[in-house]
Amino acid sequence: MAEIFEVIMLLCFGLSWPITLFKKLRTKSARSTSLAFMLLILFGYAAGITAKILTSGCNYVFYVYVFNVIMVVANLIATLYFRAHEARAAC
Repeated sequence: MAEIFEVIMLLCFGLSWPITLFKKLRTKSARSTSLAFMLLILFGYAAGITAKILTSGCNYVFYVYVFNVIMVVANLIATLYFRAHEARAAC
């Protein structure tokens, strides 16, 4: 039962990542994105994935964590790309 609530929490929190990514791709800007925040979130997801592997193995909650990690990494890549693009445009 606890895993269901964990999945609900991960989905609610994780829905922000695709929304943020689409906004970033549409506006082609990464001005309001914090790299430190995304790295902290990745660390938290890594801790959650590690806990799942150590306690219950690769169940469905594990895959929700993996999806969220993929979305954060995609946001991180887009942020770095658009920051470099903005820096070149400023020169």
